[in-house]
Amino acid sequence: MKRIIQTLRNIYRIEELRQRILYTLGIILIYRLGAYVTLPGIDPQQLTVLQNQTKDGLLGLLNMFSGGAFAHASIFALGVMPYISASIVVQLLGIAVPYFQKLQKEGESGRKKINQITRYLTIVVTAMQAPGYIANLISQSPESVVFVNPVTNAPTTFFWVSSVIILTAGTMFVMWLGERITDKGIGNGISLIIMIGIIARLPFALAGEFVSRMEEQGGGLVFFVLELVVLIGVILLNILLVQGTRKIPVQYAKRIVGNKQYGGVRQYIPLKVNAAGVMPIIFAQAIMFLPLTIAGFAHSETLTGFAAAFTNINGFWYNLVFALLIIVFTYFYTAITVNHNQMAEDMKKNGGFIPGVKPGKKTAEFIDAVMSRITLPGSIFLAFVAIMPALVRLVGVSSQFAQFYGGTSLLILVGVVLDTLQQVESHLLMRHYDGLMKSGRIKGRSSIAM
Repeated sequence: MKRIIQTLRNIYRIEELRQRILYTLGIILIYRLGAYVTLPGIDPQQLTVLQNQTKDGLLGLLNMFSGGAFAHASIFALGVMPYISASIVVQLLGIAVPYFQKLQKEGESGRKKINQITRYLTIVVTAMQAPGYIANLISQSPESVVFVNPVTNAPTTFFWVSSVIILTAGTMFVMWLGERITDKGIGNGISLIIMIGIIARLPFALAGEFVSRMEEQGGGLVFFVLELVVLIGVILLNILLVQGTRKIPVQYAKRIVGNKQYGGVRQYIPLKVNAAGVMPIIFAQAIMFLPLTIAGFAHSETLTGFAAAFTNINGFWYNLVFALLIIVFTYFYTAITVNHNQMAEDMKKNGGFIPGVKPGKKTAEFIDAVMSRITLPGSIFLAFVAIMPALVRLVGVSSQFAQFYGGTSLLILVGVVLDTLQQVESHLLMRHYDGLMKSGRIKGRSSIAM
């Protein structure tokens, strides 16, 4: 406790860090307030059916990512998922389209152009999803939830157009808030916004699970405590997944700088078991939302065939495809983030080599082979964690609380918290203060700016 208090004091003494934290908290407060601002023309007192609809299933996931804004018919109802979907498309175009490949090689200027294209595409994606959200809201709620035209007894054209514009503007504003946090705050803004939305649902899920366990057939307090112990164990496993590395030894040849001689220095290249971080599971989840979007946010019980199979988060086919997508995206993002050719070239320029491996092309091939081997178990474990909520539901855990046993929610919580703490620790160490941990440094996941 004494060390925690001293660390908080050190954080407060660093003016830049203090301002960044306060700025981040201010942006988060704006986001949370906006999540309860209902769309104009909708009676917030009659959204009970929509809120019940979003307690579980895919709509429950959407509601969790938006921090409850989806269930409240908020101006932020669609959250940042359209932005993530647009990012997926742009990243895939970077593989297949020469123009985007050229932009990726242009450095900072190319990155700015890609970000701008992603923003424009986000507007298109949101404009396509917004009508589906509104149609679902009207169909699943009482007729009086929306102010209608007294002549036609239907929502006016103005309501439809204004709601689509407001939902699109809301998503763009949330995206802008995330970018402000990344630039002037602490941590990755988009990831933090998603994390805050998830944390906002945790107290309700925990309270609901406790009440259900205290019922006559619920299993009692012992079962509830057992659930918490298992949850803590899963969190620790996720931390191991985020921080797990494979070290490659690198020997540096002798060299003379000034009057000093350096030689025989051995260092290590830490290659992450999960170099892609949490992005594969977020992108895979965004793709799994597509059938629901195409179906117009209809309730899964009313769907049949393909749509029913891929909107049932407890079903076999949904979880199988979800797991396979995660494995594919893990390899895809690892290939983007880990440039083995550049690593081999940098080692060669600095007089370094891997013992037993020739510098240059052979070194690049060796690093690529190692990354492929360690990425496979990492991606499989990542997929297992993603489908774990479906597994714990089989033993009676409620749908809302089960989301915190794995899946996107837990990986985001662990990854974002470690990333943010790593940035805080970097500020402390730069000012010669003790870090957050007594020994060693916090290892965050590989952040990817979305």
